[in-house]
Amino acid sequence: MEALVDHVKTLAKSCDAKTRREILDQLQSLCHSIESPDDTVQRISFLNLQLAGLRIGADLKLFNILSESSSPLTIDQISKNTKENAVLLGIHRTLEHSYTLYQEVDKDAFTANNVCKTLATIGAQAAIHHYFDAMGPGIQELPDLLKDTQYADPEDITNTGIQRAWKTDLSLFLWFQEQPEELSHFQHYLTMNRSGRPIFLDVYPVLEKTETNMDPERALFVDVRGGTSHDIQEWKPWHKDFIQPQTAKGAKFYYMRNIMYDWPDDKCRLNLKHLIDAMGPDSFILIDEMVLPNSGVHWQMAQLDMLMMAVLAARERTHEQWSKLLESAGLKINNIYTYADTLKDSIIEAVPL
Repeated sequence: MEALVDHVKTLAKSCDAKTRREILDQLQSLCHSIESPDDTVQRISFLNLQLAGLRIGADLKLFNILSESSSPLTIDQISKNTKENAVLLGIHRTLEHSYTLYQEVDKDAFTANNVCKTLATIGAQAAIHHYFDAMGPGIQELPDLLKDTQYADPEDITNTGIQRAWKTDLSLFLWFQEQPEELSHFQHYLTMNRSGRPIFLDVYPVLEKTETNMDPERALFVDVRGGTSHDIQEWKPWHKDFIQPQTAKGAKFYYMRNIMYDWPDDKCRLNLKHLIDAMGPDSFILIDEMVLPNSGVHWQMAQLDMLMMAVLAARERTHEQWSKLLESAGLKINNIYTYADTLKDSIIEAVPL
């Protein structure tokens, strides 16, 4: 068994990101295939407790303390740093250790592993706060919400789990504006999520698309997202509201990154029609989003799709759903450039029908 484990670790270290993800998926599938019924029930039933434990660990700076120590720490040493009762810490330790968040090297002595070091970062702790504090209550409301609406496809951004959980009439992003701490966690999480990942400029043929008909006075690139995009700061984009008429006319590119998945189809169509009105004869709409396969959707894609439904009455979209949405607005897919194979992050290049 040890030889097999060592072989898998060696293989994972030498492969690319796509192959590493495939190895992880196969190992997870193997694990599930040999579970007993009790194993399955135990694994699923305690998922909420796992995130709660992570939240406690983040509050106590437990992951930071272990990661910053040059040597293993005992329960008593950790207790002195966290000010947490040693008995309570022991219980929490047992919970966390069961999820292999750090490594036990001796009786009541622990050291950081790669998971612990990740959880010590600002971005990872922001993700824990974001999903436990802000999103968690909304997700908990999803079963009753769907039951009350007779399982209709959610389309109202002011009738989601968020409104029920937080007793508000505001849509999620308007609610965020009144919750600066939650908004800060969300922004730190997004920064971490994009760090080091490929970007659309890695694959999109910009030079080829701009070889002709480029008047120096013409707008080159319009960022429709309404916020700062880490990918395109060098383009000096105009920032426009999502569903307002587009005032920058005739630009070569109208770019949206991770916007459409935040909105139901009717709002997306409205925005796309505004862009069509602004386009020149050789303009392109560039939609930077995940393009889910029509079948065999990866579990990470699926859970993001379900989250969008729970808190925004929106969705991630398959290739087929993107085609239908664009056609309903008077557009067609001219090409799709996939720049991150793991989650199918892609540029959908759209032009009028």
